[in-house]
Amino acid sequence: MKIIAAVAIAAFIGLAVALVIYLPDLKSDDGSSRSQAREASGAAAVNDDISSNRRSAIVVAAQEVGPAVVSVSVTQARVVRASPYGGFGDQLFDQFFRGFFGEREYVQQVSSLGSGVIISKDGLVVTNEHVVRDATQIKVTLTDGREASGTLVGSEPDYDLALLKIDAKDVPAAKLGDSDDLIIGEWAIAIGNPFGFLLEDPHPSVTVGVISALNRSIKTDEGTVGVYKDMIQTDAAINPGNSGGPLVNSLGEVIGINTFIISNSGGSLGLGFAIPVNRVKHIVDEVAKYGRIRQIWVGLMVQEVNAMIAHSIGLDDVRGVIVTQIDPGSPADKAGIKPYDVIVEVNKQPIKNIESAKKAIFGAEIGDRLQFKMLRQGKEKTVAVVVEEAPAK
Repeated sequence: MKIIAAVAIAAFIGLAVALVIYLPDLKSDDGSSRSQAREASGAAAVNDDISSNRRSAIVVAAQEVGPAVVSVSVTQARVVRASPYGGFGDQLFDQFFRGFFGEREYVQQVSSLGSGVIISKDGLVVTNEHVVRDATQIKVTLTDGREASGTLVGSEPDYDLALLKIDAKDVPAAKLGDSDDLIIGEWAIAIGNPFGFLLEDPHPSVTVGVISALNRSIKTDEGTVGVYKDMIQTDAAINPGNSGGPLVNSLGEVIGINTFIISNSGGSLGLGFAIPVNRVKHIVDEVAKYGRIRQIWVGLMVQEVNAMIAHSIGLDDVRGVIVTQIDPGSPADKAGIKPYDVIVEVNKQPIKNIESAKKAIFGAEIGDRLQFKMLRQGKEKTVAVVVEEAPAK
């Protein structure tokens, strides 16, 4: 009996398998086969997986910060110099007449565009100082199309940062991260408005790369206002009009303010630089506490030491910067610095030229003590200079 029962069970199982394999699919109520239903269900699951993968951390971060990114349209007053007779295109001819008549100067109104990011619900906007420098009018356009006049709350030319205030309600605000906690190789998202209103669209564009390097100090040309020290380097594309827009991490936090690129063509070569967001926090704190961004004051003027100067004051080698002027009652004056002193170190940082001197005091705050090492008549002397707020002009 046991053998008969086993054979019967095996036969039943074989019949069931055959039915599954060979019989046509049973139809569902709507006329579709069960295999088609299974295929549809499988395709839906795959689509769900793809959709979930599309919404990466980068997508989420861009969607979170994007609404807080604004276009900054500026009208600037610029002094233009021209020959009094208009010029004839010949360089020697132009120089000849300039020698007799000089040049005519007039103020020209010039329009420029940049980006910014709203960092508080009451409409505080951060951008680059060079975007709003010499501005006579500032207009801020939000991603929803609203336009508002921008008022300059304060600026820090050395940092190349400026704070604007707009009178608008229910504005989105981006969250500020910590630029001291960045990791080389982590995602970096540049958001801004390249080429401004040429695209006739207030929505910002997004480019993606990584943090390429940290603490980059950039050599600047003579006459450059800002000091670019300890910058964030990224290969996320930064283009004209991106200046002042945010550099964002994959958590949706602003970690820097996009400032400039190094390029021979004007387009992105993957060498973009952003100001660390912790400097933004500093100027925001200044405005919160004092209602303005206080300017630091040391109170001296210098020039670079060349071979002729070094020989005239008895220096063995060309180094440092020589003091040419001391403001009476200034921190430098109180510390005992005198004209013709040669500054060779500030806070143990060697001083080779004016640029290195600017970088040595960069980031100093009011109340900080700076150690100046100088040469006076061939002898070394070290003094402490306590930084003060610049007097009102």
